[in-house]
Amino acid sequence: MQVFRGFHHAALAPACALTIGNFDGVHRGHQAMLALLRNEAQHRRLPTTVLTFEPHPRDYFAALTGKTDLAPARIATLRDKLSELERCGIDQVVVLPFDQRVATLTPQAFIDDVLVRGLNARYVLVGDDFKFGAKRAGDYDLLDAEGSRQGFDVARMMSYEVHGLRVSSSVVRDALSAGDMPQVERLLGRPYTISGHVIHGAKLGRSLDCRTLNVRFGHEKPATTGIFVVRTHGLAEQALEGVASLGVRPTVEDAGRVLLEVHCFDWPSHLGKEGGYGKIVRVELLHKLRDEARYDGLEALQAAIHQDIADARGFFEAQRRGA
Repeated sequence: MQVFRGFHHAALAPACALTIGNFDGVHRGHQAMLALLRNEAQHRRLPTTVLTFEPHPRDYFAALTGKTDLAPARIATLRDKLSELERCGIDQVVVLPFDQRVATLTPQAFIDDVLVRGLNARYVLVGDDFKFGAKRAGDYDLLDAEGSRQGFDVARMMSYEVHGLRVSSSVVRDALSAGDMPQVERLLGRPYTISGHVIHGAKLGRSLDCRTLNVRFGHEKPATTGIFVVRTHGLAEQALEGVASLGVRPTVEDAGRVLLEVHCFDWPSHLGKEGGYGKIVRVELLHKLRDEARYDGLEALQAAIHQDIADARGFFEAQRRGA
């Protein structure tokens, strides 16, 4: 899969079958849309293309107005979104920087400048609630009429349901906020996963008798925080069981940066003590144990961590027993 920042690139396909959206989480509704896109693209002998935005448009307007509460909680980082789009068989992704120029494009200008001249879309698939252009003034009817006038096909996919529930990024965020990881897995069709490079941290885990892998979550407002039972891929042939903290570490740091700290129960001996740094890991968050908490000192924090480890081991043992 090729990824382009904007659409002014010689390597971009000369024509495409396109869908447009934020695709936060790439949930089962997104997956169904991407499967339909692949089918239509195959019949037309066109590459599949996703047009997405970074930052999220609501992030942009929240920053512009100073109303941070308008920014949505983020399900996935850009890395994880792109990884899932690739797994869904997409040929190319255009990440369009959402800035003042894009925010003020009229619906007609968005069609003319982005879809037609920028991407030469020959087929455009959108969701049933698709809006576009400045003030979200453009809708499906306008897009369909312009498609007929300018020679590209337009289709709309209605909502996708799981057990009678309409799947959307908002529903996934609600499940993550509630810590309902089984429901999140049903909505995504896979365990909730965060991936990234292992970075150096403050090495505090060593003094707490709990070495950790540190992975940055590239957004200030994750859709979930807390202590989780996890499996980590990318360090050994088999996934490693463990426990992880996702959040801002209120006891030991005031910087507010979001970090995923993972403790693997059984560290692969071939890596040595420092062998994890720089590796790309993929961490599945399987079950939420509790919320983040602030402790009065490192001794209390250490006691809580060791209780979390015991609870996480108990979760895996219960799974193996079929409980």
